Amino acid sequence: MTENVVEPQPEAAEVAQLKFADLGLSPAVLDAVTSVGYETPSPIQAECIPHILNGDDVLGIAQTGTGKTAAFALPALCKLDAKINSPQVLVLTPTRELAIQVAEAFTTYAEKLKGFHVLPIYGGQDFRTQLRSLKRGVHVVVGTPGRVMDHMRRETLDLSNLKMVILDEADEMLRMGFIDDVEWIMESVAKNTQIALFSATMPAQILKVTKNYLKNPKEVRIKPKTASHSNITQQYWIVNNNQKLDVLTRILELIQFEGMIIFVKTRQSTGELADKLSARGYAAAALNGDMNQSHREQCIESLKSGRLDIIIATDVAARGIDVERVTYVINYDLPYDVESYVHRVGRTGRAGRKGNAILFASPRERRLLKTIERETKQTILPYEAPSNEEVTQLRVAGFKEKMTDALGSQDLDFFNKLAADFAAEHEMEVSEVAGALAYLAQQEAPLQVTGRSMPGNNNADDRGGDRGGRDRDRGERGGRERGGRDRDRGERSERGPRTERDPGVKMQAYRIEVGREHGATPRDIVGAIANEANLSSKFIGNIKLMPNFSVVELPADMPAEVQQQLKQTRIRNQPLDLKVDPRGGEGVGAREERGGRRDGGAGRPRRDGGASRARGGEGHRGQRDGASRGPKRD
Repeated sequence: MTENVVEPQPEAAEVAQLKFADLGLSPAVLDAVTSVGYETPSPIQAECIPHILNGDDVLGIAQTGTGKTAAFALPALCKLDAKINSPQVLVLTPTRELAIQVAEAFTTYAEKLKGFHVLPIYGGQDFRTQLRSLKRGVHVVVGTPGRVMDHMRRETLDLSNLKMVILDEADEMLRMGFIDDVEWIMESVAKNTQIALFSATMPAQILKVTKNYLKNPKEVRIKPKTASHSNITQQYWIVNNNQKLDVLTRILELIQFEGMIIFVKTRQSTGELADKLSARGYAAAALNGDMNQSHREQCIESLKSGRLDIIIATDVAARGIDVERVTYVINYDLPYDVESYVHRVGRTGRAGRKGNAILFASPRERRLLKTIERETKQTILPYEAPSNEEVTQLRVAGFKEKMTDALGSQDLDFFNKLAADFAAEHEMEVSEVAGALAYLAQQEAPLQVTGRSMPGNNNADDRGGDRGGRDRDRGERGGRERGGRDRDRGERSERGPRTERDPGVKMQAYRIEVGREHGATPRDIVGAIANEANLSSKFIGNIKLMPNFSVVELPADMPAEVQQQLKQTRIRNQPLDLKVDPRGGEGVGAREERGGRRDGGAGRPRRDGGASRARGGEGHRGQRDGASRGPKRD
């Protein structure tokens, strides 16, 4: 790929002696770095900054958390011409959260640069606001691929003065299906543009991008952190899905934590779990892609300040969160892949502090648990489950503390007289009355835990197998899966690797007023809906193209404001005018069950007839996966 491989970075002692002043940064940028409090560059900063300042293309292979944002932002600022009031640096990121984070970093590092402007652009944000900012003039644009493509197609993003393109977290853009968009953008920029590509891993498609677009790049490899997390205690607990809430509640009672992030797979799960924890007295809130950006920022700020203690988040929504007080990460749902697990766990143990991570895995997910251990070179220890007696003691101690608080802060004369009168009327001791009142007070959350201990099983000897458990899970799903190919598809679907689809996520057929004769393709529809409705492509089901309209399956419980936004969204200059398909049961999924697309729509008849619908929605996979292979929008 390249012969200009930079030798391994200096030893820690040598890097520690290197200062930012030694890297050739401009005085204004160096002043900003000093005011931020940075003293010595991280290895990736020490290696990349001189190459970027020298005008070389750079391939940086490093994980999140190594300081790569400063590695490209600092030298990029040094190369700007403040007199040119149009974009000179374009940064592509996989998520809006990361785009905002990178834009904020540019603002911080450009504190001493007069008149500097950076603009984050991403789907879900008012397009007109972005247009006004672009017209006023910006020096750096940080955006997600889909929205950058939108502006380029509409010629509202002037790249005539572009000096540098930075691809941040390229492998994550590949994983999310945006790599075609990235290549489209790269084809559109000038050939002499300097390019810096950063990625934690180097899959084949990223190597292809590197070979096609980077010119004789300098390669900087930073030792992966997947094998570190040495300051984070990682544990697992084997538990069935319907028992997770009980297990989580018990764990929350036992551990001492400041802040916590609980990861789940779906947006709907974030709200449901947040409601259940709030009802149990925890300061918890959901963080997902359905929220507007200001709400999300407010949620993260509340976690930082202590107004919230627990955030329940999806992987994409939590990307870029850096909150020091997060002492625990709970993987309530197992992630889809090892990289996601590493990213999740990395949300705790920040700034050198101790962190803790607990992972819930169902019996059939033991194999993936073992894969995570192997790939991260980490041993994930079994969680030591508390006994019923321990949980009872903790609950009683908490109850006594509440009683003490009430005795010291409340006027209890009325209640004391009520108890004394009741005892006299019934010829009872006051202690008996107090016992009855305590019983009534704890009915919602019983103090005494009896019966079985915490659900689940952490038999370490059983982790590589449990054939019986896996077969039982297959039985629960209504039969064995058809083969490896469908299992792989399942890993990309909403339900994740071989898991049941959440019965609460119901799909509804909607009609949109754009079809084949307008030049629309399934990729256009997926991209527009994902972009404007802030809806992950995995929640976009089958798409049936007709000459003058199309039918697309979307979640039935979409908020009214999202539906209204989609009514006004345009594809091929046609407003979607989204509405529920009037044929009801004759929606796209039902037609395909009866033998495929017989009316000229794209796609082949299904061989398995309606069986896939009986398995809980697998029939949605084929077209969704096919659509997602083309350029998508954020």
